Amino acid sequence: MMMGSVPPLLSAEDLRVTFPTRTGEVQAVRGVSFTLGRERLGIVGESGSGKSQTGRAIMGLTPGHARITAKTLSFGGRSLLTMPAGERRDLRGKRVAMILQDPKYSLNPVMTIGRQIVETLKTHEKVSATEARERALAMLEAVQIRDPQRVFNLYPHEVSGGMGQRAMIAMMLVCGPELLIADEPTSALDVTVQLEVLSILDKLVADRGMGLIFISHDLRLVSSFCDRVLVMYGGRIVEELPSANLADAQHPYTRGLLNCLPTIDSDRHPLPVLDRKPEWAL
Repeated sequence: MMMGSVPPLLSAEDLRVTFPTRTGEVQAVRGVSFTLGRERLGIVGESGSGKSQTGRAIMGLTPGHARITAKTLSFGGRSLLTMPAGERRDLRGKRVAMILQDPKYSLNPVMTIGRQIVETLKTHEKVSATEARERALAMLEAVQIRDPQRVFNLYPHEVSGGMGQRAMIAMMLVCGPELLIADEPTSALDVTVQLEVLSILDKLVADRGMGLIFISHDLRLVSSFCDRVLVMYGGRIVEELPSANLADAQHPYTRGLLNCLPTIDSDRHPLPVLDRKPEWAL
């Protein structure tokens, strides 16, 4: 097979996610299209822009009452929308994994961290208890937890937010997925811990050759961490550009977000306010 004909890892064309409500339908995602290779793609937008629902639709974690449609939504050339439920479930965790925002709500509070990682591994692979434990400990070490043996036996409430997020990353990556979706993985953490967690993610993605979708409201964080950036507003992608070219953004929404970022060397009083235009949401 020629290099130019290698299919993308993930393909989405005209992806739509709609929720029925008492007052009519709410369109959370409205015609999103993009492809992803083995690269780091950032999806940026404010709360309600549809970025998290895009990630959940890819994972198959959208609530049952929602309606998902797309001309194409495929992973590795297989349609995610027509795939049998059992196969989709096997895919989730094994080949596609998702790190959620806050480990307090993502980890099971009544199971030790080690047992949760082992359970994830044994769900997708036939491994002995000894091998599962060894791989779980190796994964805890890979996410730079200094004493993996001790943390293996702790419950989620016994570790800090940063440690919990590292354990969550270990659990999601222990099966060696090809695609990782990280939904605001550092927003609940201190700034210094954020940088440590991002550095860990960066190294693991590079070492394993994974594709990464990094979902965030933080434009500066995404631009420094990702290769490409999609900017979402009102359920649509309003702009797509390489992160290195973010300063050249054309859409007034992206320009407005950039203008709201604080700078050290200039007077920012009063702080600028984003002047939203109704046509952005059309």
